[in-house]
Amino acid sequence: MIFVYHINTKIVAVETEAGKQLDFEFKKSVAEGLSHIAIKNPNSKIVWCRTDCKDVLNIKELCTLFHHDKLLLSFNPSSSNYISKAIGYVDESLFINVNKKVSFPCWQMSSIVGIVHASVLIELKNKIPFDSDFDYYLHSVAKLAMPLGLLCYSEPQLLRESNKKETSNVSNYILFRFVKQHYKKRWVFLLFFNLFLYERKLVLLAFLASFFYRKRNSGNINLENIKATSSRNVINKKTIDVIIPTIGRKDYLYDVLQDLTKQTHLPLNVIIVEQNPDIASVSELDYLKNQSWPFFIKHIFTHHAGACNARNLALNQVQSEWIFLADDDIRFENDFIYETFENINKSGVKAVSIKCVQNKEKSIFKPVYQWGSFGSGCSFVERKAIEKCDFNMGFEFGYGEDNDFGMQLRNLGQDVLYLSEPQILHLKAPMGGFRTKPSLAWHNDKIQPKPSPTVMLYQMKHNTRQQNLGYKTILFFKYYNRQQIKNPVYYLIHYRKQWNQSVLWANQLNQKI
Repeated sequence: MIFVYHINTKIVAVETEAGKQLDFEFKKSVAEGLSHIAIKNPNSKIVWCRTDCKDVLNIKELCTLFHHDKLLLSFNPSSSNYISKAIGYVDESLFINVNKKVSFPCWQMSSIVGIVHASVLIELKNKIPFDSDFDYYLHSVAKLAMPLGLLCYSEPQLLRESNKKETSNVSNYILFRFVKQHYKKRWVFLLFFNLFLYERKLVLLAFLASFFYRKRNSGNINLENIKATSSRNVINKKTIDVIIPTIGRKDYLYDVLQDLTKQTHLPLNVIIVEQNPDIASVSELDYLKNQSWPFFIKHIFTHHAGACNARNLALNQVQSEWIFLADDDIRFENDFIYETFENINKSGVKAVSIKCVQNKEKSIFKPVYQWGSFGSGCSFVERKAIEKCDFNMGFEFGYGEDNDFGMQLRNLGQDVLYLSEPQILHLKAPMGGFRTKPSLAWHNDKIQPKPSPTVMLYQMKHNTRQQNLGYKTILFFKYYNRQQIKNPVYYLIHYRKQWNQSVLWANQLNQKI
């Protein structure tokens, strides 16, 4: 492990883990200096730290935190970030509203403290420019490499105690430059428009200056040869329970159970929550008792329909170390559970969502990466990791309960990775299913809410103000051609009423939480 201490744009000291000073005379940027050190020490972890944080650097925990080589960790203890909250006008992802109390996935890195493996810096050499601004370079690295499998986190445990010295946001020139170099060109125009619309800022010079910069691409970056075998032990007992909510899909569910019986790694329990809102109805799943199964089946029959309620009922019955949240219309191979456990062990995480493909869909391999969502019917999670989580009843019969569940996990410090192998075949059964909905409370409103109140609820709970307003702008333009009011002024007036109606209902749904 090599420690690099710097002051703003200059490296002032390089030390070994034992504290031995290394000779290093370098007058160029900190980013280029790290690359030179990586080339000389290709098997080392490289730690950078601002000199005023050296005394609180949590050296003892670094090896535990950095559990495999395809990680990029950093931390900014300030309440503000390098790039201002205005980035939310162009980026709706969960990586913007960072929870700094826990390990949290994000591309917003910091020059204050961080750690990366030398092999990553070597791969990025000559592919991402060595910006003189170290913070800008780190942001660029994370933004480009995250989709390629570099796992990037804001990690508060890098420091023993937080130095609450506030960080100043960069200028609008840097903000527009970053958007121009890392997003599609249209987002530069939308950023300019949103800043004027919502903040009454006319940043014309910063807007124009951004067009002198070229977009940065990740097409020539390949991280596949970098080792990503975690030193963490996240699977001990290897027991797993399967949760399957179902409604009106008797034959499809039977096929799922047959696939489970053929697994090389059998589940301990299969928890089936069968729903039928008809008060006079009884269970149609006769094969649960008529046949013998190589696992214990816990069958819950309820007249209370709803995906959130069903999954919460099942979660209360879980006994195993791990949980497979499954749908009732999926198929998978015999070694599905075994292979998923193998990939979880390599990644060292406690929650993964697995790629679902449909019939005749061409499958494209992607590396393991940090997903911006969560699959409530295709995920493995550790039971202890979700003890404080549930499927929020405010989302019942709407959309967003799965993403909300994923955000609950992340706000507890548990990231969700996406696995493209093994795969799940999702049949998209035409009958039954969880989207059998009753009439929602707002269906008879004269002014129909836009967006759906459950979508608005998610926006209000997990996104920044700027992200919500940016979404409002995008929805305004997208929805225009899908509705009947073609007069732009009348449409704007009507759209505002719809938006406010959605906020009203979202606040009422929030009271159910």
